[in-house]
Amino acid sequence: MSLGAVPWHHGAEDCAQDNHPVLDVFHYDTRSTIVRQNKCLTFEAPFSYVLVGSEKVLVIDTGALPDESGFSFAKATKEIMKHSSFEDKEVIVLHSHSHSDHHQGDSSFLGLNNTQVIAPKLDQVIKFLGVNDWPHGQVTLDLGDRKVTLIPTPGHQEEAITIYDHNNKWLITGDTLYPGLIYVKDWQAYRQSINKLTEFVKQNEVKVILGGHIEMSQEPGKYYPIGTTYQPNETALPLSVQDLITLNAKLQQSEEAQKMVFNSFVVQPMSTLQKSISNIFRWASSAL
Repeated sequence: MSLGAVPWHHGAEDCAQDNHPVLDVFHYDTRSTIVRQNKCLTFEAPFSYVLVGSEKVLVIDTGALPDESGFSFAKATKEIMKHSSFEDKEVIVLHSHSHSDHHQGDSSFLGLNNTQVIAPKLDQVIKFLGVNDWPHGQVTLDLGDRKVTLIPTPGHQEEAITIYDHNNKWLITGDTLYPGLIYVKDWQAYRQSINKLTEFVKQNEVKVILGGHIEMSQEPGKYYPIGTTYQPNETALPLSVQDLITLNAKLQQSEEAQKMVFNSFVVQPMSTLQKSISNIFRWASSAL
């Protein structure tokens, strides 16, 4: 099945009657799994990616659900990947960015043997990547017979990175680019990041761009409002290289921050109030 044809669970009209599992799981192949959290449990319904190499496993984002009521993202991940000898490999937990709906499941990985959780904080991300001039440069990580390239792409959020999977030719962009309403905190950084990714796809084959959510309907330019728990007409997860190129062309035409509406996504600069709230959350998080 192609990624564009995956019938993701898209919530329910009455979530009190919803009996779908916590995680909607799609095995692309025996070493590549995409997970979506139940929209009735979190309207964000974020996507996580599990990429398995012969020596290491990379978990990208742990979702919006904290480890409570018996749910453990780490336990669930190991269960759905048991066919890949998950237990025998080093596990690296990394995040597309530091917004809370992408790292609430981290605690279930903490303290596990042979597991490294990269805290979603800028200093920790820079330390892990080993880059000396953030956000410039990129780092390639060898998972064993599988390489992934990690690219700093701030703009939506300060710590944002994009992950390129050399095996599947996937560009995993988190909330930097996805079929939804993309809020941009730093407009100039975002312009530079999208331009960087556009240059990257010129040099590397990319089959699909995979983001952190689905918020768009199948009607071009229309998205479901924040908080929606039922999206019966939602669009597919993958975006195309052409979507990226089109966005970059529009961004490079003007330096002015402005709302940009495309068929498959909408880019919206944050307001001053939204930026202030974001900074407060960053301060509170750094104090923990």
